[in-house]
Amino acid sequence: MTDSASLPGTIIETRELNLRYGDCPALAEISMPIRANRVTALIGPSGCGKSTLLRCFNRMNDLVPGCRVDGLVLYHGANINDPGYDVVGLRKRVGMVFQKPNPFPKSIYENVAYGPRVHGERDRHALDAIVERSLRQAALWDEVEDRLGESALGLSGGQQQRLCIARTLAVEPDVILMDEPCSALDPIATAKIENLIDDLKQHYTVIVVTHNMQQAARVSEYTGFMYLGRLVEYGETLQVFERPTDRLTENYITGRFG
Repeated sequence: MTDSASLPGTIIETRELNLRYGDCPALAEISMPIRANRVTALIGPSGCGKSTLLRCFNRMNDLVPGCRVDGLVLYHGANINDPGYDVVGLRKRVGMVFQKPNPFPKSIYENVAYGPRVHGERDRHALDAIVERSLRQAALWDEVEDRLGESALGLSGGQQQRLCIARTLAVEPDVILMDEPCSALDPIATAKIENLIDDLKQHYTVIVVTHNMQQAARVSEYTGFMYLGRLVEYGETLQVFERPTDRLTENYITGRFG
């Protein structure tokens, strides 16, 4: 693959990325660029490596015993797998939203303020501004502004997921990783999250893992199809869905397997 500097708009790039859990290979020879301020969807059948690849972008796989990674994951041109790379700083800049909403058992306000506090912000006026900005960006402010002191656990599932997105936004990331963010939500809440994803790309790069091919087609500009730990096809979403170049991609999209 050409040097990252020759790929305009690339914020993350993998080159010949391999990952094993002990003796079990999970990813093989993954090379792909992720464009800044775009939504990239990763699709494929269960167990194909989508979530594993997503976790490579902020080294969440470091937390898995026996995990071994080879190859490059470049973020702004620097290999995040190099010894001595600032992993705490990486996870501030590359945030994660998980499949199931996971708000802290704290108030709505404290959920959003938590990250900035951890990173040293103590000024109450600054925290107030961060909380309001983040909740507005997550399209949640109008629903909770009069009950910021109430427990986040009292919110609906869709509201909790948007709160988790606001919590991620509060530390001002570059990239937002979303692992099946709508799988536990009803259609109305799912539509709100999809609309939010469309808004977020104005300021952030979004990478979303989804089993829902219609969702991938709706929200993303780029799509990668994965199968058995390999990236079978990657390109503009319209091309991947309407003119796939690989028979495996076509079979998956048309429902012949997976």
